[in-house]
Amino acid sequence: MQAEIHPNYREISVECSCGNRFNTRSTLDKEALRIEVCSQCHPFYTGKQKIVDASGRVDRFRQKYGSRSGAAKAEHETAQNKEGKE
Repeated sequence: MQAEIHPNYREISVECSCGNRFNTRSTLDKEALRIEVCSQCHPFYTGKQKIVDASGRVDRFRQKYGSRSGAAKAEHETAQNKEGKE
């Protein structure tokens, strides 16, 4: 290993928005790192079903693409009517 080319590897404190804190080692320049989701509150690890959508991305997507245009809506309804007649 070459001297003086590698970043400083030190212990930092990680704090989740749920209140969980733990220490780990990192090359991060800060003493502490704040995160939104950790293993104590993530649905995959806890087994609980809850929506993890802190920034409202689903709502923004629905606002942007939720309503179909008139031509696309008519085309979709025509396709459904054809399937229903057969």
